[in-house]
Amino acid sequence: MSLEAGTIVTLKVAREVSPHGFFMTDGVNEVLLPYTERTGNMKFRNGQDTEVFIHHDSEDRLIATMKRPLLTFGEIGALEVADIHPRLGCFLEMGLGRQLLLPKRELPETPELQPEIGDRVFVRMDRDKQGRLLARASGEEELSPLCFQAPESWKNQWMKATVYRPLQMGTFVVVDGGVLGFGALGLIHSTERPRPLRLGEVIDVRVARVREEDGRVNLSMAKPKEIGMDEDAERILEFMRGRDGGAMPYSDSTAPDIIKLRFGISKSAFKRALGRLMKNGLIEQDDNWTRLKQTGDEAINEKPSNEKSSGPQQ
Repeated sequence: MSLEAGTIVTLKVAREVSPHGFFMTDGVNEVLLPYTERTGNMKFRNGQDTEVFIHHDSEDRLIATMKRPLLTFGEIGALEVADIHPRLGCFLEMGLGRQLLLPKRELPETPELQPEIGDRVFVRMDRDKQGRLLARASGEEELSPLCFQAPESWKNQWMKATVYRPLQMGTFVVVDGGVLGFGALGLIHSTERPRPLRLGEVIDVRVARVREEDGRVNLSMAKPKEIGMDEDAERILEFMRGRDGGAMPYSDSTAPDIIKLRFGISKSAFKRALGRLMKNGLIEQDDNWTRLKQTGDEAINEKPSNEKSSGPQQ
């Protein structure tokens, strides 16, 4: 039986060859354990059993190490992107001081969806045709058996999630399960994210819904509407209080692009905020203007504004 990269095996010390290290054997095959790959202060003796991990050095020669990798052959895990090569792909940290290649063909074709240094990509350790170790991106089929069904208590909770499949229509993620392991599978629809998300990107998400049928979750990167509406309403009030007469040339009829430019929110969010303020008796509208309501001495001392405008002021 030959020694294969990516496996942890127990070998015997065959002999020491200075200044290189120890040759280890399974009784048939031999592999070098360099001095730099030995851990601990244990003295080696011939015939001693030692557990090692088999991989390739920079010259594609099989070597052994006593260091423990984050993954072994066939295992799946999230590895951090340590370096990026524009032609080869991403190099992932695997705990040995030597990286594991995630080939470019395993990455999304769209550049903005490709990982950046520091991202965490779910991969499976595999071998190429020459037996050298490499990584392959993990998809739903591989991740699903390792994930669990999310509990209903997750609803409206903010969680960490890692992107495993980035698409324009939506982003598929693994929601962090903490000590429970891989976590739960989830989807962020394109309308619930501020931008397309990268493979391996770690983000904050809010659990909008836990699906009863399979325990997967629908996610959002936006705050709940009620909370968001309060913040939007406060922003609008602050803007109006800073204007002469407490009036602004924006209303339900204002174009969406103007609302986005002025307040940084959508037309629907703007209308919800105005509705909240009108319900609370804080504002009123006439024509295309919105004004702060005035009562008592404020109404007496404040000269009424008959200002009109054919368009919004900047």
